[in-house]
Amino acid sequence: MIRPARHIAAMSPYALAQLKAPAGKRLISLSQNESLRPPSRRAIEAAARAGDAGHLYPDPDWSALRAALSGLHGIPAEGILCGNGSMELIACLAQAFADERNAVLAPAHAYPFFRTAAQMARARFDLAAERDRHVCVDAMLAAVQPDTRIVFVANPGNPTGTRIPRHELVRLREGLPDDTLLVIDEAYGEFADHLGEAMFDLVGRGDTVVLRTFSKAYGLAGMRVGWGLFPPEIARELRKVMNPNNIAVAGQLAATAALADQDYMVETCRQTAALRDGLRARLSKAGYDVPESFSNFVLIRMESPDDARRADEALRAEGVFLRPQGGVGLADCLRATIGVAEDVDIAAGVLERWAEGEKT
Repeated sequence: MIRPARHIAAMSPYALAQLKAPAGKRLISLSQNESLRPPSRRAIEAAARAGDAGHLYPDPDWSALRAALSGLHGIPAEGILCGNGSMELIACLAQAFADERNAVLAPAHAYPFFRTAAQMARARFDLAAERDRHVCVDAMLAAVQPDTRIVFVANPGNPTGTRIPRHELVRLREGLPDDTLLVIDEAYGEFADHLGEAMFDLVGRGDTVVLRTFSKAYGLAGMRVGWGLFPPEIARELRKVMNPNNIAVAGQLAATAALADQDYMVETCRQTAALRDGLRARLSKAGYDVPESFSNFVLIRMESPDDARRADEALRAEGVFLRPQGGVGLADCLRATIGVAEDVDIAAGVLERWAEGEKT
């Protein structure tokens, strides 16, 4: 019998969305945090041209994409690394800077892949308490141990949708040891960019990384393009463990073209925010606890884990799939991605009727 490595055998499989509608029902998936709109037409047309270069390996330095990101954000192109989604960059950071001799730290209700990345690197994974589903900087700093080597913080957070302001992230960075790497995952950053609190300048310290993705606001989840800004020393080590041909030609072309259509991306964020805030108001009126969100989803808190399970069953009976959050310590919550208006309306209606039924 061929046995896996011990640290892999001890891991749980990554929780995938379960998407199978009952007979006779249309599948409505609001569980994947995908964009409510397709990519920009420019991105679609650019990707269509990829076939002409299908016999060639993709550019391992992502030259055009890096140049476009540099120009848009006013950051140095040489500090940008691109990945097969930001998940690749997260995994490679853990692999390059953590091992069985040290630990990775994240907030209590953090993006689950942070744990997976730490486990793959054989590092201990520590959690710090949150305050009302917000990252708590004081708790994070109190949880730092002598062997803490990486601190992951998603801002806005997933699955909470909440965020902490720039000055709190700066306070976190200043309170961490100099040999602890802070990774700020801004997968939903474009939905909060209107607040004017960019974090890229922290990378200049040499001990901080900022990650982003094209999967959310740009609608390129299927293309698998993530990126980040890295200090030179961190980037040099990361390249050792990255796949040199990680982003296909179509993905690079589509992402570069998407950056050239900022109006489309901003409009996607505007439409998403309008539907998100409307859903939050509607569910709050129905009696649910729904914190303010700065992402393309909302977290819906029930009275108990059993209520969350039964509400989820009611939704699935109608072909509507949200995402249960027991795996991140929020068993009384469901997460709803903001999809097209019709699907959001159907999901809201099911939850309204379920809540009303519980009262009668």
